[in-house]
Amino acid sequence: MAQYLVGSRASNLAKTQVREYLRPLRERFPDVTFTHRVILEGGDRDRKSPTSVVSAASGGSAFSTEQEAALSRGDVDVVVHSMKDLPTANPAGLVLLAPPPREDVADALCGSTLAGLREGARVGTGAPRRVAQLLAVRPDLRMVPIRGNVPPRLKKIETEGLDAVVLAVAGLRRLGLDDAIGEILPLDLFPPSPGQGALGIQIREGDREIREILSTAGDLSADAQVRAERAFLAELHGGCSVPVGAYAESLPGGRLRLSGQVTSLDGTTQISATRTGEAADPESLGRGLAADLVAQGAHRILDAIRTAALAG
Repeated sequence: MAQYLVGSRASNLAKTQVREYLRPLRERFPDVTFTHRVILEGGDRDRKSPTSVVSAASGGSAFSTEQEAALSRGDVDVVVHSMKDLPTANPAGLVLLAPPPREDVADALCGSTLAGLREGARVGTGAPRRVAQLLAVRPDLRMVPIRGNVPPRLKKIETEGLDAVVLAVAGLRRLGLDDAIGEILPLDLFPPSPGQGALGIQIREGDREIREILSTAGDLSADAQVRAERAFLAELHGGCSVPVGAYAESLPGGRLRLSGQVTSLDGTTQISATRTGEAADPESLGRGLAADLVAQGAHRILDAIRTAALAG
């Protein structure tokens, strides 16, 4: 009987995602044993510092470095990530498989609606992208940095006197917290982090047996969407600390439509574009859309953000 160790972060959302991913696999392969193992990340140990600071301290990503190291060492056989937390480059010897079907990609405002927010309302989010996008639409808002798992961030509406917080719809739904959603933010104004709503399934490159088993859970449409979004982000040399949003939609006839956006941190400058291409070559579509935004001045925005971060 084959046995595999499945790694993830320690949060309730991460554990829920593992259960969601393994449920159909356990039904399909009753003779295979999957055992879950929790791996603590830098972003789980330090929930106060900005994510960029934690990532720098870890020498990689605040939410994936330790899991990838455990996978490389052979401590686990597969890791189930939130795709949006993963850097665009895989460590040597590791690969991403096609993810299972994707959850909703959008962000949600919890505690209020956009129209219902008072002038100067205090909105909690730790993501530069969400800060920038909200300020582009409502420059009067006061953004309050928050970190932590989903339920504690929701509670900050009461404990810290916030008018609202911004969270991913996917995480709320996976945790059964749909009732907390005040408004699902429109994708044309608030494109999400590349890969949002998708699971990142990572294994060692040479593990053929587990690749064959896990590949049965992959969704080709979700895979093409995520690959286009991540190629777009990689071409812009972006990450979770810069305000880059993107989402891809599968179209009839094997086509893919990709929309992307770059916003200055204060929300005053915003560049957007959309491009359609072949789902069979999503990386070319992502790189092409990035080139469209660069032609409109995206690098000037991103370079200014990086310069300010280094100076700070």
